[in-house]
Amino acid sequence: MSDKPILYDYAFSGNCYKVRLLLSQLGIEYESRAVDIIAGDTKQPWFLRKNPVGQVPTWELPDGTCLRESSAILMHLAEGTPFLPAPGLARTRVLEWLCFEQSNVAIVIGRARFRRAFPDVVPTQPEEFEAWHRQGNRALRVLEERLHDYTFLVDDGYTIADIALYAYTHCAAEGGFSLEPYAAIRSWIERIEELPGFLPINRAT
Repeated sequence: MSDKPILYDYAFSGNCYKVRLLLSQLGIEYESRAVDIIAGDTKQPWFLRKNPVGQVPTWELPDGTCLRESSAILMHLAEGTPFLPAPGLARTRVLEWLCFEQSNVAIVIGRARFRRAFPDVVPTQPEEFEAWHRQGNRALRVLEERLHDYTFLVDDGYTIADIALYAYTHCAAEGGFSLEPYAAIRSWIERIEELPGFLPINRAT
């Protein structure tokens, strides 16, 4: 058992990247253990004992307690920090954006990005990409409208809502989405990348 928390991580995953970015900005020390989802590591008995859903990221505390789901891990890590408002409307707004990200961005933009990067893993028909692009651009328009008038997504303060949405939005081009029509999103991306502790997606730590 490690004396540090462990992040079971897949470098390409935007869901894993969210956790890495927050950990970097919080300055938390941890162990990173790469898990190859293409090779089937997450379906192995040793991993399923930690996360029966068989997904990354998985966050293991020093006492062996494991947490799954990127949004839940972000909430846990951000508790008591400026990245998560105190209970009340602002916190509810954070949760609102976390749910939006999972149901409208990760499942669409993230999926298109993965399928384009690994076309042999799950064969995809052109009409599937067309549907994802319609859905993804609808989500991007929602973000654009919000960010037209706000510096960050919740009450002008940088929170895990921004981290969660940034993860897949900033690399949307890899899924075939153009950010050229979304000036407010592009400015928001630049603001995030200038913050202390920022970690690019292609860096593990």
